Amino acid sequence: MASEAVFVLPGDQIDPSLIPSHPKKALRLGPGLRHVPPNDILPTLAGQLITDRQKNAIRVENAGGRYQPRAGELVIGTVHHSAAEVYYVNLSDYTTPALLPQLSFEGATKKTRPVLAAGALVYARVALANKHMDAELECVSSSTGKSEGLGPLTGGMLFSISLGMARRLMMPKSVLEGKIAVLEELASAGLQFETAAGRNGKFWVDSESVKTVIAVGRAVQETDEKRLDVDAQKKLVRKVIKELS
Repeated sequence: MASEAVFVLPGDQIDPSLIPSHPKKALRLGPGLRHVPPNDILPTLAGQLITDRQKNAIRVENAGGRYQPRAGELVIGTVHHSAAEVYYVNLSDYTTPALLPQLSFEGATKKTRPVLAAGALVYARVALANKHMDAELECVSSSTGKSEGLGPLTGGMLFSISLGMARRLMMPKSVLEGKIAVLEELASAGLQFETAAGRNGKFWVDSESVKTVIAVGRAVQETDEKRLDVDAQKKLVRKVIKELS
């Protein structure tokens, strides 16, 4: 598995087994951690300690904190305005907009590039993240030239969720690893909908039924806010389906 997660509090001693030790890569300390010479690494905030052994990186993710862009992460952004060659895209409140080149879409040319108005939603990948520069986004794979599911999100509705919930929703096995069963249960109950989750704490839902959109979005938010376990999520879904019928 690429990453592991445990909950830590400020000043906690971190189990050495959770600190990656790649033979050829330097250890990368992310937000929420500080190095105390000679060898201690201590959390500076409460949250999930995320260990990524492939990248030889470790960080603390505060579920209620502000999103910090990291290269490679998928996000849902809102277009703020456009300039000559880029869109300025908001990833979270009270932060500097990220830059999305207008040609960074599948098959885009100066004549065929999408025209996105203020308020338009885009599903994008963080291409460049540096604390000294504005983050840069892309809606096309640099290696394949394909969108791979990225691009404008039309219709639907956007919901805000915690960063921790976003991470759990986006796990390859969100039910087994993230303990998030609410979406699978809603689909099994017969609701038809499409979703996208962004690591910046955004969750998009679309359906032919507006009632379904609202029901799915609110069910995910309630699961997040009340920290419902799998059994409680199933109970919530039964309640939602009953209200819709």
